[in-house]
Amino acid sequence: MTSTQATVATAPASAEAKTRRKKATSFDPNPAKAGWLTKLVIVFICLVWLLPTIGTFVTSFRTVDESNNTGWWTVLGGLGNLTLDNYKEAWTGAHFNTAYVNSFAIALPATFIPILIAAFAAYAFTFMEFRGRDALFLGIVAMLVVPNYVAIVPMLKIYASLGMNGTFPAVWLAHIGFGMSLAIYILRNYMATLPKTIIESAKIDGASHFQTFYRLVLPMSVPALASFAIFQFLWVWNDLLMALVFIGPGENEPVTIALTHLRGQLGQGWNLTTAGGFLSMLVPIAVFLALQRYFVRGMTAGAVKG
Repeated sequence: MTSTQATVATAPASAEAKTRRKKATSFDPNPAKAGWLTKLVIVFICLVWLLPTIGTFVTSFRTVDESNNTGWWTVLGGLGNLTLDNYKEAWTGAHFNTAYVNSFAIALPATFIPILIAAFAAYAFTFMEFRGRDALFLGIVAMLVVPNYVAIVPMLKIYASLGMNGTFPAVWLAHIGFGMSLAIYILRNYMATLPKTIIESAKIDGASHFQTFYRLVLPMSVPALASFAIFQFLWVWNDLLMALVFIGPGENEPVTIALTHLRGQLGQGWNLTTAGGFLSMLVPIAVFLALQRYFVRGMTAGAVKG
């Protein structure tokens, strides 16, 4: 068999192999539709999952007597007794306006500061060569398994000696320290998936590490930055333990502490607590909806390479 005949013989096989690989890796634009039983099961699971939230939401619009004497499902018989008074009393009685400002004062620095520091560290672990780099990164990742609670007492003693208890910097440092390991881990894994050719081209053109980080790596890492920002902001905003330990009740208390005062101080029943809970949920929901397009992309980056 001549070389020309061999080429002609192997060409169909090669083309067939490429077609099989393309079908195996391509996305099917017309997938099989789910049956009615599957859809019914999914709808049932979603309803069961949302049932407590629906009951809490309905209770937030009911009066004290109705909340204490009848179940929330009785509202299906008539919507005439629903009221917004619970939200008004919760907002004014627990001083939610001040607590909202305090929560922003705690959550924003505790979110942006670790992102900034972790982005520099992740760049160094990914694109810079230095002795002990891998061992140091493993040590930082290993800190993820250490419970936060074991550091509370030592931190309280340090803050007491510095006169920082009850101040915003105290809770900032706590959240920054506890969130730094996760931030470095997420950002480093994402930066490892960035094309090395772009970084090498910038190095050949004479760009410094800071220029490469600021002009190339940072803009390309926006999905990972937004993904961690969602995690960190929601964690800090919804946190109660750190707020009680390092801030406590008072003029600097966030919404999580203000929410605990509704039933004890006002004595109006847990209908106010449900209203206050939904008031505290407005900001986290808005943040998640605003950044959700980056969430999956940032969290799954680095999981599969190829």
